[in-house]
Amino acid sequence: MVKPVILAVDDDAEVLGAVERDLRQHYRTDYRILKALSGREALEAARELKQRGTAVALFLVDERMPGMTGTDFLREAIKLHPESRRVLLTAYADTQAAISCINDVGLDHYLLKPWDPPAERLYPVLDDLLSDWTAHVRLPYEGIRVAGARSSPRSFEVKEFLSSNQIPYQWIDADRDPPTRELIRSSGDSSRLPVVFFPDGSYLAAPTNRALAEKIGMQTRASLPFYDLAIIGAGPAGLAAAVYGASEGLRTVLIEQSAPGGQAGSSSRIENYLGFPSGVSGADLARRATTQARRFGAEVLAHEVASLKRVDPYRVLHLSDETELSCYAAVLATGVSLRTLEVPGVEPLLGIGVYYGAAMTEAATYRGQDVCIVGAGNSAGQGALFFSRYARRVTLLARTEFLGKSISQYLIDRIAATPSIEVVTGVEVAAVRGSGHLEKIVIRGAAGGQERELDAAAMFIFIGAKPRTEMVSGLLELDEKGFVLTGPDLPRTNGRPRGWPLDRDPFLLETNVPGVFAAGDVRAGSGKRVAAAVGEGSGAVGMVHRYLETV
Repeated sequence: MVKPVILAVDDDAEVLGAVERDLRQHYRTDYRILKALSGREALEAARELKQRGTAVALFLVDERMPGMTGTDFLREAIKLHPESRRVLLTAYADTQAAISCINDVGLDHYLLKPWDPPAERLYPVLDDLLSDWTAHVRLPYEGIRVAGARSSPRSFEVKEFLSSNQIPYQWIDADRDPPTRELIRSSGDSSRLPVVFFPDGSYLAAPTNRALAEKIGMQTRASLPFYDLAIIGAGPAGLAAAVYGASEGLRTVLIEQSAPGGQAGSSSRIENYLGFPSGVSGADLARRATTQARRFGAEVLAHEVASLKRVDPYRVLHLSDETELSCYAAVLATGVSLRTLEVPGVEPLLGIGVYYGAAMTEAATYRGQDVCIVGAGNSAGQGALFFSRYARRVTLLARTEFLGKSISQYLIDRIAATPSIEVVTGVEVAAVRGSGHLEKIVIRGAAGGQERELDAAAMFIFIGAKPRTEMVSGLLELDEKGFVLTGPDLPRTNGRPRGWPLDRDPFLLETNVPGVFAAGDVRAGSGKRVAAAVGEGSGAVGMVHRYLETV
């Protein structure tokens, strides 16, 4: 654990050296001793310590300093470290200044110079103050801290990115934490939230996911220019393909723009996946699979693929930063994204009361409040059960009249057995209302009818999904809903797949471009279950091997 700091400040270098010597002699085991020759220098040090998340236990400050007096320094420093103990060093003639400082900044003690011998005139005073500080102050968190506001959509997105990638962090609501708000103000543009503080003292204001990934050490650049197999998307299908591809000796890269796990990664509990009788969270399953893929030698790249091109005999991936990498074969496993709810009021409240998916990072935010889940699939059912552990009441809004058409029976049974969940069927959301945060949800019958309002602090939307195929538009054959067609489902002319250049037929999971395969939810006709996606991802690798034999 990082030691808390005692900061000594005096413009007289000789006196400051003596102060530092005495402090180190008595306190170096439990505290880190720092010194500064001016109030300005000390204030910058205090600001940097706040950015690092390092606690200042005590300020020992000379009153008479040019440019900034000790009292002036303490007035600014306590905005950053309000719990720190404050001691002023004064000459006999400055006792009135010390008394004023007691009233102005809550001075804990003042010491007359010289204080020799320290064992009698310095240490007893500081021992008492430090003992009191230790008893009443909780040491700050030493990892990544995200300082933002509930009214900032980007704050929510940063929390989701870190959480989905299982990076520990501490959330600080800047609206409720004056020292952090002061630190943000003094660091630059306070309108750019969130500010992410790192243990090394650096920070990023309103960072992009890419900048954040680079800073926390995620791999964002490929180590090779060429791979045997490139997999786009790290959901269950992509992770399975990476595990089997790398374990079977293929130079394998797995590229994911957000976080491993895909839609399954946001599931609070998957209870019907083989081998986990007590269920497993989507995040845990993704973590295990990612670790397994890396152990076999697969590279996991945090990046976005902008497009996929065919440059025979290679397949070329153009990344969002205009770099590219090449491969013999590619597996498209990009999965699906949640469909948006196109009703009045949604857009301004995204991330500040209205969310797509489970948004598990927000569960504690809405503890003891009323929330709504919109949707009638397994993800909506799992979301309702998850938030029932935090919210006072969860209302599940479904267009269908009968949940059994789209939700597994085990989830229906658990929802029925949870008193805090109310299910309202045959309705749709007509609008949402609120100023700065969600306040009302307007619903009506799915077939029309009178509107009514529900009070809700948050709404989580699960209304179906659309395939993530923008990067292959114009290259791969898609069905009318945008899902990728493969194998026997490819459109044919005179019994042959349209535009197919080879003598053989496409493999089962192969697209209309030889060497490009699709697996998981992005593929037309897929099972839309975690187990089905894992099976397709692993099966695609077997077909990749057969394809590579002909390259």
